[in-house]
Amino acid sequence: MGLTSSKVLALAAVLAVALFAATVWLWPRLSRRGVRPVLGRVGLLLATQVALFAAVGLAANNYFLFYGSWADLFGREQQPGVVVDHSAGGKHLTVVGERKPEGVPGGGRPAVAGQVQKVVIAGGKSKINSPAYVYLPPEYFQPRYARKTFPASVVLTGYPGTAENLLKGLKYPRTAHEQVRKGKMRPMILVMLRPTVAPPRDTECVDIPGGPQTETFFAEDLPKAVAGTYRVGTRPRDWGIIGNSTGGYCALKIAMHHPDRYAAGAGLSAYYKAAEDVTTGDLFHGDRRLRSRADLLWSLDHLPRGRTSFLVTTSRQGEGNLKGTLDFVRKVKAPARVSSITLDSGGHNFTTWNREIPAALVWLSGRLSAA
Repeated sequence: MGLTSSKVLALAAVLAVALFAATVWLWPRLSRRGVRPVLGRVGLLLATQVALFAAVGLAANNYFLFYGSWADLFGREQQPGVVVDHSAGGKHLTVVGERKPEGVPGGGRPAVAGQVQKVVIAGGKSKINSPAYVYLPPEYFQPRYARKTFPASVVLTGYPGTAENLLKGLKYPRTAHEQVRKGKMRPMILVMLRPTVAPPRDTECVDIPGGPQTETFFAEDLPKAVAGTYRVGTRPRDWGIIGNSTGGYCALKIAMHHPDRYAAGAGLSAYYKAAEDVTTGDLFHGDRRLRSRADLLWSLDHLPRGRTSFLVTTSRQGEGNLKGTLDFVRKVKAPARVSSITLDSGGHNFTTWNREIPAALVWLSGRLSAA
């Protein structure tokens, strides 16, 4: 049974309850003095505490998906390494696995359920290699769309999330499939990965002087690699980018600074200035221009505006970005456009983002070209 299996969680919860009941039942018998009764009490308390913490830990992991498997938890890699050729003419995207989308009806038939492919994207310019998941909608495999190109959206997690979060916890393929089936959005390819393409460092989607060129990876390498492998358009109106938390900041930043690559950017619970802390290290090396450019509110005031569409989300109670979001909306001027989702209440968590993702995907679809 896998780490995220509901059976494992249920077993841990039942074990914790059983040990608690056993402790209550046996405590009078172990209340006597002596080495054996003391060891019995210590053993019962320790076992109950371990089982309780295991159940709570598994529940938290199932919700936030910090780890996707036992091997991930214990630091053991399951996927063998993939050699990516960076020489002239070498492939910049390598498919290393396929699977059916989580929770989508249709079994293993791609023309009905679509398909999720695990890939490795090799940045020809940034020299960054990153794993990702690519969701191909059912229409991609249907004969009537065989000569059509599709719009694509990059989907980013928060930090330090994993790309699995986007498949299971946030259910992007499933939600996209449902919205297309309801006629609310057009078929769209989703390229899902975490913004931390140089783990464990949080690079905040910045080109770090002398360090990882993360912005270049997302703005130039990724669209080129995906368009070179799949039937995706290459115009700005063929590309959108969306993310939550750190991924939301990155989505807005990349769309803002690269309107020639992305026509739309959506930030769910985004913040508007690059974080600088122990996880990021020195991002700017004293360069004030780079630091200012990574401040989205400063950029709206001082840099040229492109024809980019933005979507930002917040809540009146529960989110810490309400003021920043209102400032962002106020500062966006033509030819750029801005839309927003403001919930009455909602914290910085998967429950809130799952309430916003359906509308956000429909919004993205409306600003990208049709298949």
